[in-house]
Amino acid sequence: MTKPAADQAFEGLLEFLRDERGFDFTGYKRSTLGRRVRKRMSEVGIEEFEAYRNHLETHPAEFTALFNTILINVTSFFRDPEAWDTLVKEHLPGLIARRRPGDPLRVWSAGCASGQETYTLAMVLAEALGVERFRDEVKIYATDVDDEALAQARAATYRADDLESVPEELRAKYFEPSGSRFAFRGDLRRLVIFGRHDLVRDAPISHLDLLVSRNTLMYFNADTQARIVGRMHFALNDGGILFLGQAEMLRSQGGLFVPLDLKARLFGRTPRANLRERLMMIGPPARPDRSEKLARGVRLRDAALDAQTAAQIVVDLGGNVVLVNAAARVLFDLAAGDEGRVLQDLTVSYRPVELRSHIEQVRAEQRPVWLRGVEFPAPDGDVRHFDVHVTPLFGEARALLGISVAFVDVTQSHRLNSDLQEAHQELETAFEELQSANEELETTNEELQSTIEELETTNEELQSTNEELETMNEELQSTNEELETLNDEMHRRTLELNHVNASMTSILASLRTGVVVLDRGQDIRVWNRKAEDLWGLRADEVSGHAFQNLDIGLPVERLKAAVRACIGGESEYEEVLLDAVNRRGRSIRCRVAVTPFVGVDQEIRGAVLVMEEWRDGGAPPRGDAATAAPA
Repeated sequence: MTKPAADQAFEGLLEFLRDERGFDFTGYKRSTLGRRVRKRMSEVGIEEFEAYRNHLETHPAEFTALFNTILINVTSFFRDPEAWDTLVKEHLPGLIARRRPGDPLRVWSAGCASGQETYTLAMVLAEALGVERFRDEVKIYATDVDDEALAQARAATYRADDLESVPEELRAKYFEPSGSRFAFRGDLRRLVIFGRHDLVRDAPISHLDLLVSRNTLMYFNADTQARIVGRMHFALNDGGILFLGQAEMLRSQGGLFVPLDLKARLFGRTPRANLRERLMMIGPPARPDRSEKLARGVRLRDAALDAQTAAQIVVDLGGNVVLVNAAARVLFDLAAGDEGRVLQDLTVSYRPVELRSHIEQVRAEQRPVWLRGVEFPAPDGDVRHFDVHVTPLFGEARALLGISVAFVDVTQSHRLNSDLQEAHQELETAFEELQSANEELETTNEELQSTIEELETTNEELQSTNEELETMNEELQSTNEELETLNDEMHRRTLELNHVNASMTSILASLRTGVVVLDRGQDIRVWNRKAEDLWGLRADEVSGHAFQNLDIGLPVERLKAAVRACIGGESEYEEVLLDAVNRRGRSIRCRVAVTPFVGVDQEIRGAVLVMEEWRDGGAPPRGDAATAAPA
């Protein structure tokens, strides 16, 4: 039946979005998707899909607004707290305990939106392991198709009302104020690796212990959900846990996961199954009276498969080998025990041709892929050629069950073609060049696919580290410039101070009178060479000591009044004539002149005492203190 024109226009719009911007929404539920696209169309005043497509072509910025409308990004910290509580208390301890020593704990937050659920994961794992073990043992991958949401998640800053659902003790432990917002701890933030990832088109992150994808599957239709769930099964390790949202259930993929707690939407990955277990899982359970008939059917199916001349291998959606016929066992030296193993662990997965990328392509596109003329060197040195047919296997309602890989021997035909090609050497040369280019492209594609996870996961770390290094470099340059300026200034001042000190020392040493400088507390700061000669004490013996406590031939207690008057600013000059005994034990008359010691700020910093032996005939002392001195 022909689709209505509106439906055809809507499908054309979806194909346009896929081809122009790489967003494949064809697997989304049409009712939900159509409602959100029409909502955006009404906001710009457009009613027809064709007209809106033309609007997108002429207004590239409209793509962002449309994608933001389609990708709702509704999330919060500890959404559905009862489910989180069940995960943390009942299943996380066992998940941690099952790991072998040294194995990392790998976690994927698929559809992470603006990061609240990812950082919730980080908090519960850090609490379960301790922060130090969390840093050493945990790797969290967070992906989404919305670049704006990923930018918000990388920033890791949230409003206060966003943190209302975070318990107070966790909020204080894992969030730091950042202006008017709160930032997740930087040392733990760097352990979370964000990247763009399309669940429909991109290969899943593998070897996971925990996969959290909450209320993401609900936007896809049943067929797309089945493909995504199959990839999730492939991504998880045996015993891994799938954590879905409250609005999601695994209705059509019961054979891949078993419920751990339906209310909390926690599911466990089933182990890799052998052939008969896979058949029982795919089909309906047999009644007891049909068990023998089913067994005969299975044996007949095995015999028919072994009777085929083409080597054939069948893998399930998890990448496990479920069927190998006799021709394939002989050709690739496979044993019966290889059924049930992961294909990528077998040599046939890459020799004679790389199969994993083509199997992934068939699983994603659900259409056959043929590889022509694949060479396979035999042990005797002969080279055989095969056409490899990679074909999807469908069940009821076109549900994808697995992938068949058949190797058709075309060696004889290839030899005949070689004989014919000798007559067309020029055409053969061109064909060989194209074939070589194709092989190089296939090899490059496989190398890119095998390293894309590492590149995506390390890119975020490199970007974060680079930003930190740039910031540190700028700070170091600024600090270095300041230090150089300060160093030059200090060097200049030091030279000046050394010059002044040298001059002052020379002056004091040249004076023929004793000079003593006291601070405001009457502690000695300067004691020149003549003072040493008069009283017999060196400068290093008296420096810092109280002048009034000196035990010398000079009666220093008789100078208290004069020193106090000058330090207190009551007098600008005092002179005292005292009887004293010099260092040689000879009695002398000593004249002591006391003046205030004034600093550069014109504040009195202490007192200066000038001492000299007074001989008769000299100028008589003056000042109040002189009057009080003995004749």
